[in-house]
Amino acid sequence: MIIAQRAMRLRGMAHAIVVLLGASAVPCWSESVPADVAPAWEAYRGNAARSGFTPHRLAPPLSLQWVYEARHPPMSAWPRSDRMPFDRAYQPVVTQGRVVFGSSADGAVYGLDLDTGATTWVFHTDAPVRFTPAAWRDRLFVVSDDGFLYALTAADGTLLWKRRGGPSQQMVTGNGRVISKWPARGGPVVVDDTVYWAAGIWPSDRVYLNALDAASGEVRWHNDDAGALYMPQPHPTAEATSGVAAQGHLLVAGDHLLVPTGRAVPASFDRKTGRFEYFHLQKYGHQGGTPTMLSQGMFLNSGMAFDIDTGQQVATVGAGQLAATDGGLVRSAGGTLEAFDWETSEKPDRKGQMVPVTALRPRWKVDGLPDASALIVAGDHVVLGGPGQVVMVDGTCQARVWSADVTGRVYGLAAAGGMLLVSTDAGFIYGFAATARPPHAVQQTPALVPVPAPYGDNAPMAEAAAEILKRSGITTGYCVDLGCGDGRLAFELAKRSQLQIYAVGDDAQQVEQARAKLSAAGVYGPQVTVHCRPLNDTGYPHYLANLVVSARSVLQGASAVPETEASRLQRPYGGVICIGKPGAMYVAFRGPLVGGGSWTHQYANAANTLASDDQLVKGRLSMLWFREVALDLPSRHGRAPAPLAAQGRLFHAGIDGIVALDAYNGRELWRYEIPGLLQPYDGEQLMGVAGTGSKFCLHHDSLYVCDRDHCLRLAAETGELLGTLTLPKGPDGPPDTWGYLACVDGILYGTRANPEHVVTYRFVDRGGDMSRLLTESDRLFALDPQSGGLLWQYDAKDSIRHNAIAIGQGKVCLIDRPLALFDRVKKPEEKVHVTGRLMALDAATGALLWATDEDIFGTMLALSGEHGVLLMAYQPTRFRLDSEFGGRMAAYDLNTGQRLWQVAAQYHSRPMIVATTIYAQGGAWDLRTGQPQPFQFGRSYGCGILAGCPNMLLFRSATLGYRDLTPDGATLNYGGLRPGCWINALPVGGLVLVPDASAGCRCSYLNQAWIGLEPVPAGQP
Repeated sequence: MIIAQRAMRLRGMAHAIVVLLGASAVPCWSESVPADVAPAWEAYRGNAARSGFTPHRLAPPLSLQWVYEARHPPMSAWPRSDRMPFDRAYQPVVTQGRVVFGSSADGAVYGLDLDTGATTWVFHTDAPVRFTPAAWRDRLFVVSDDGFLYALTAADGTLLWKRRGGPSQQMVTGNGRVISKWPARGGPVVVDDTVYWAAGIWPSDRVYLNALDAASGEVRWHNDDAGALYMPQPHPTAEATSGVAAQGHLLVAGDHLLVPTGRAVPASFDRKTGRFEYFHLQKYGHQGGTPTMLSQGMFLNSGMAFDIDTGQQVATVGAGQLAATDGGLVRSAGGTLEAFDWETSEKPDRKGQMVPVTALRPRWKVDGLPDASALIVAGDHVVLGGPGQVVMVDGTCQARVWSADVTGRVYGLAAAGGMLLVSTDAGFIYGFAATARPPHAVQQTPALVPVPAPYGDNAPMAEAAAEILKRSGITTGYCVDLGCGDGRLAFELAKRSQLQIYAVGDDAQQVEQARAKLSAAGVYGPQVTVHCRPLNDTGYPHYLANLVVSARSVLQGASAVPETEASRLQRPYGGVICIGKPGAMYVAFRGPLVGGGSWTHQYANAANTLASDDQLVKGRLSMLWFREVALDLPSRHGRAPAPLAAQGRLFHAGIDGIVALDAYNGRELWRYEIPGLLQPYDGEQLMGVAGTGSKFCLHHDSLYVCDRDHCLRLAAETGELLGTLTLPKGPDGPPDTWGYLACVDGILYGTRANPEHVVTYRFVDRGGDMSRLLTESDRLFALDPQSGGLLWQYDAKDSIRHNAIAIGQGKVCLIDRPLALFDRVKKPEEKVHVTGRLMALDAATGALLWATDEDIFGTMLALSGEHGVLLMAYQPTRFRLDSEFGGRMAAYDLNTGQRLWQVAAQYHSRPMIVATTIYAQGGAWDLRTGQPQPFQFGRSYGCGILAGCPNMLLFRSATLGYRDLTPDGATLNYGGLRPGCWINALPVGGLVLVPDASAGCRCSYLNQAWIGLEPVPAGQP
């Protein structure tokens, strides 16, 4: 091991507290020893093992030689994920006298002079570059979110060749950018003249692993079936067709190629053939993350050491930043730096047999250091970086020998050519060396001042941009410029709006000119991106554009724009095409997507059918958009309200408010803060909306949100507060808690919740607030949502369970029934629930239309207005209330109250009504007769309920499961993420929308994201 055991406190050191472990003190001479210059740092963390170790030492004290400030700071894909920090900073490699890194902001690869930090060349890819390049001989290998691997010359960035990972140029909206459907996020590694890389982060859309000849780019092997593995998933007993994804820097260990899989532990493949070897996703279902390195025949990941040959855990190394040295390990955690040796000893196993055990033996440690987010070892020096600082510790004397202040938190370190390179999340790269000289400004820094007029006199395009924005009314969202030329119109639109513009040109030379000018203007990347593609086949995702324009059409007229492609890109519910010459522009507004449905209440609608009316969702599902959203959500075990969606907008509630997203491209539209809105649901009780009903609903252009004793009315389009409605006061004093909520045909319905009836927890009594998760009410009322005026109210004889209210066809149906008091205790001795009275009230006046008290056994209601049938049943789900006996269901004539049928039925989920069929886990029945229908349904582990539409059922089955209801349909998975514990997948607007609902879960599903899926036409990848 390079780091010596002997130690001595550095004279004059004031900050570090040294703790010696069995070491004798010797003088520390490190400051007088010259550097052992390493010629290069050719890969992420230095090598194919990602060890963060080089035997070549540095020579402190170091002096700042140059500072490079990127025009745009890094734009991390997953800024909220501690498991995937791979793109928090611009991680450089050093080769051929160049410092090379890729930008996640503008998708470019930059080559800097190692001595001065000056920019020597720039190469543009089509999407963010999130992984460190790999150097080999005279060239570099770079992967991009555009799905390609690029081979570039290190000297000047010339493209030698490129290879696409996925089967086509099809794109999606991913992490807020338009990227390949198969982004290349398997960071490249080069061993034995072979470059290994991977594309695809969603297993169900296929993942592509590749081994190419480093010189020619010829394929040595290709694996495209690892994503389709049927295998155990992170939750115990869960299995699904959802295999490997690639997200992290690949590693090579002997004949093994290790593939980090995002949030899970790595998978292994045979390096020579690409054959799958292992992926212990379920066994290590709470471990994982992208940071992985090799050490002593093991790979280290998430604080554990795993045998490379088997993938089985063999040791624990602890959390923190690591570097693997010769025969040992250095770790920094919580301000403490420790050095260890690996040692193997024999210990008895459970049967008393002596078996070899690998463990770490402490050598020394130093306290009082910064909280490290990056660490490397260079010779006998340990370099660690944290918030605003980089520090060097000498391992021969366990002393802090040098430090420097930097801007931002350090996430990247590299040592080569006698220099230390430090990268931060603020977009800075610092070059330090032993040479004592004052830092000098590099050429990039003054160039950060944007060029105000890169196109000179641009009056025609300026006039066109002003007219486009005025006539379309669109100033935010995604804009596509079909036929962008040299970017003139895109520049003028960027100046005048907050549009995120994707400009497409079919002339490669003009595209390069556009990129150069827009970069000089300071708008390229985060605001404008330019692609070279056929205008009639851009590969952009369906429904992407809030606005479609065309610089070419400004000069040549509207006929210069491919009509089919423009219409394909136009977002439903208000997307605008605005093309042509100023003064004679063609403007087209897109209306609703014909056949697209909505989800306006907790169970799809106030009728509780659990099924939207969407006719378009069917067949196989594939990614349209994915992203992370900065919204704190309640624990998945709290069973929070389902998301809602209508008119092209997706709404989801968090602990402290509501957020609205564009359903078609995932863009955030607005958010409204309501402190503590879902705080009661943030627990492990597994009750939540299974009993309470939702806290919000949609009606036309308004979103209604009830909180404590009032209900907010928000504008669905903007989030603006339109009004506040309060609970009507009764003769017995002011009510305190709003219970049930619905809005139908311009009338807002609510209930006064009973605070005395608090059911007990279903799972674990931890977190949340059961006293505010109220499931029954003593009064139902109807309000005018415009004025807040009371229209009518019904006072219950006994009690109204929130699940036993269904509204439709001008009727409010409910069950007035004595409380099931035994639901208040965990293990009741008796479970006797007195039957109640079923009734229908006139929705407009509250007048009684009919009532029956004949064997009213149910706890929930749902109705089909189209077929005039009211269904009474139980909600016999996992973690049910004790009063949910199950085993029966009955139907009534909605208009007369006459019982139509009653059947004994074993079902294990809340029943769903789709057209004339009742579906549930356990069977299907004819809505009109109660007769069983042919229906085979099976799923793996999942505690949520079904949601559906005429052609599809959605549910949790290890991961997202779906059953196509068309004649040739099948049960499939969309893998790589964890659905929630009730409802969070909606078939609406021609898509399946799945906001994240995994809060509090440690299970290592590969991604933690909000997603939008689209049905795939047969034959498409």
